[in-house]
Amino acid sequence: MQIAGWVVAALLALLMILIAWLAVTAPMSRSLKPIAPPSISLMSADGHLIARRGAIIDKPVTVAALPKHVPQAFMAIEDRRFYDHWGVDPRGIARAAWHNLWSSGSSQGGSTITQQLAKGVFLSSDRTFGRKAREALIAFWLEAWLTKDQILERYLSNVYFGDNVYGLRAASLHYFNRQPERLTIPQAAMLAGLLKAPSRLAPTTNLKGARDRAALVTQAMVEAGYITKAERDALPPARLNVHEAPDPTSGTYFADWVLPQARDRAGAVYGAQNVATTLDWRIQRLAEAAIRRAPLGKAQAALVAMKPDGSVVAMVGGRNYGESAFNRAVQAKRQPGSTFKLFVYLAAFRAGMTPDDFIEDTPITTGSYRPANHGGKYRGRITLRQAFAASSNVAAVRLTQKVGVDNVIKVARDLGVTAPLTEDLSLALGTSEIPLVELTEAYAAVAAGAYPVLAHGLPPEEQGWFDRLMSRQKHFSDDQLEMIRDLLSSAANRGTGSAAALRTSTFGKTGTTQDSRDAIFVGYAGGLVTAVWIGNDDNTPLPGGAAGGGVPARIWRTFMAGAINEPVEDAPEESRDSDLVNAIANVATEAGLGNMSVGLDTEGVTVNIGGGQLRLPIDQPQGPPPGVPGPQPGAPQPGAPPPRVIVPAGPGTTDQQP
Repeated sequence: MQIAGWVVAALLALLMILIAWLAVTAPMSRSLKPIAPPSISLMSADGHLIARRGAIIDKPVTVAALPKHVPQAFMAIEDRRFYDHWGVDPRGIARAAWHNLWSSGSSQGGSTITQQLAKGVFLSSDRTFGRKAREALIAFWLEAWLTKDQILERYLSNVYFGDNVYGLRAASLHYFNRQPERLTIPQAAMLAGLLKAPSRLAPTTNLKGARDRAALVTQAMVEAGYITKAERDALPPARLNVHEAPDPTSGTYFADWVLPQARDRAGAVYGAQNVATTLDWRIQRLAEAAIRRAPLGKAQAALVAMKPDGSVVAMVGGRNYGESAFNRAVQAKRQPGSTFKLFVYLAAFRAGMTPDDFIEDTPITTGSYRPANHGGKYRGRITLRQAFAASSNVAAVRLTQKVGVDNVIKVARDLGVTAPLTEDLSLALGTSEIPLVELTEAYAAVAAGAYPVLAHGLPPEEQGWFDRLMSRQKHFSDDQLEMIRDLLSSAANRGTGSAAALRTSTFGKTGTTQDSRDAIFVGYAGGLVTAVWIGNDDNTPLPGGAAGGGVPARIWRTFMAGAINEPVEDAPEESRDSDLVNAIANVATEAGLGNMSVGLDTEGVTVNIGGGQLRLPIDQPQGPPPGVPGPQPGAPQPGAPPPRVIVPAGPGTTDQQP
């Protein structure tokens, strides 16, 4: 008994020490003061201020002046026993734990409204035991010094409702353009439902999600006895009447994109906060300069640069943020053109084809869909490598016919494309609209060798083992990865994207949509993946027949050279003629020999006649020394390999050497 007494005394002493530590470290006195308006400063990865954002706030609310269904909606979904507990609700914690243990759906939290208010006095949102313990202690403190109505008033007047709006009055005016004293049950239910994920459920961007969540709130009100089932069934869905308030602080395209996630990660934390992002200040300035100096005329432009893991280091959503805050890198959906062929050729490789396999680059004369090559050039029977580098439209359509549209869509989905995709052969030419950031993610997957890659502007949070297991990436097979990189290298160095080629190994693809309405280059080099788009907001054609291998490729090259610290001089455009390098010679004959085409590359000439092929190498030795007669016309050159003729396969036929 004496030993037991010592143990009890020791435990009591430890408890008192713990309480004393919590009392010293927890901001008890601050908890009774008005909560400071929230402010978030977004910082680049190297410590520069990107943007500072204040909040849209308004006057506090008084519970007595609100319709009874307004606080009831919040209590029903957040803390049904609010008027019965002392700040911490053991029954609520147990109920949430039981639900989370046996439910395969969404998880429940056990925090009371008082605890959520207590959390607001901290300047961090870490999930440590120490912080939760302080939160509980402050909750008891608030219950001791404030009435329940005062606690609820503070909570409703300061909680985050999405769209940079804090407090019930500001949210009511923002979403419904009415004072909170006039809120209906559906409107109150929608606002109460936003607290679970304010940015994701904000009805201005996710009306369906907000209404679905509001339905859960009204059901909770029925279960709590606040309204009857008949009353719930008679409720119409809440309708928005958005009242925009001017943004009180500065912003950038990247800041606008990352801010909602930054607010969600911070949670119900008030006061000034610095949030680190993935943006690289130096690279961002290079991106802005590359867009600013480009010969765009009146066209708009967008640029996204990320690491192969999806960390966005630069983002430009338009020529001038002050004139237009619309983020064309994220919000705009435009046709990707031939950059979509990445998915077509990957599907072909999954089906067992290789870059050296042949495909017909000839006009399609059957079926209702009759695509044409740019400029009306056709090359006859060429390899997949040549077809990709020359960006042959008919070859891409023939491949899609061969492997199936569903398999092309499957590749696109695997690589992170979520936008709707048309289920017809025109898909091969990039006719479905995709945000530029999703296209960049797909090419980042090839750079990383694993998919999917998700673009993110905040450093990833530490995940538990289960989350890591569920979000684990899949890897390309070594053969598929080598083949698609081969094609991307061919397109960027010797094909339509050769204006983008750097001294560093360069991989990429051009894209140009019908009538030159969009021009794109996407590629990677030196550990950086970048996409550049130019076009008009009204979708009118770009002047001069602009193409992805023109201005976008040169913007990409200028930006990337600086970003990866590779000084590079512009190559003369005439030396970058992809038509010469990639076998673009189109010769037709009516001599009865069948379809005939001639291909030219750096090693020789290929002549396709019907199903046969003639190869003429041009690697000839130097002429004879002075005084030595040269070969007679028609005689073979000494030491030169003989031309190789491939005749159509048939019974008993083989490759012939003349």
